Amino acid sequence: MNITSLEIIKQCPLFNGVTKHDLQLLLSILRVRKFSKGESVFAEGDEADGFYIVATGKVKIYKLSPEGRERILHVIQPGNSFAEAAIFDDGCYPAFAESLSVSELLFFPKREFYELLHQHTQLAINMIGGLSRFLRIFTLQIEDLTFRDVPARLARYLLELAGENNVFVVLPISKSQLASNLGTTSETLSRTLRKLTGDDLIIVKGKQIELLDLDRLFDLAESYKEA
Repeated sequence: MNITSLEIIKQCPLFNGVTKHDLQLLLSILRVRKFSKGESVFAEGDEADGFYIVATGKVKIYKLSPEGRERILHVIQPGNSFAEAAIFDDGCYPAFAESLSVSELLFFPKREFYELLHQHTQLAINMIGGLSRFLRIFTLQIEDLTFRDVPARLARYLLELAGENNVFVVLPISKSQLASNLGTTSETLSRTLRKLTGDDLIIVKGKQIELLDLDRLFDLAESYKEA
């Protein structure tokens, strides 16, 4: 597992630029944890005893409303980390994490990782960069929920999923989970998909979506709610 784990750590933005020596130190403290589909990784309020990198599979981070309604904050894909901010805060995980598929996660215990940070400044610098990246993501989420309607949020999501020069995307989560991610209901998402289809912006075939007009989708993604 060491070779695979090494490659996963190297591609994680959180550890971009660390030395080979630091990589070996990270390998020395990590633990591999396996989760079944639908299995809880941690619950909101649990003691934050470490953070994770997704090696295989995917993990959803979500909150629950007082009525029990789920709101997905992130879907973490392979090569990306999560819960690192929690180890610096009040010591508790601020949200729920659940495996969306059979997943293998690299776990970094809090105490051992703290010791590495004290001894190796590059790791500490990278942690600051990683936490800043998540702050930017949260800022964009708040902006989208506040100023953009569902069609604009969906267009932005599809374009980010497609990346550069790609007109076909496959949704990595179910449509009900996507609705939660976008801060809307399944019914509203379905209506929005039908509208974008009727406007000749996309073609939907199950989880596969073809982007027909990237320029118009980009304009829609950058639009704001009417006052």
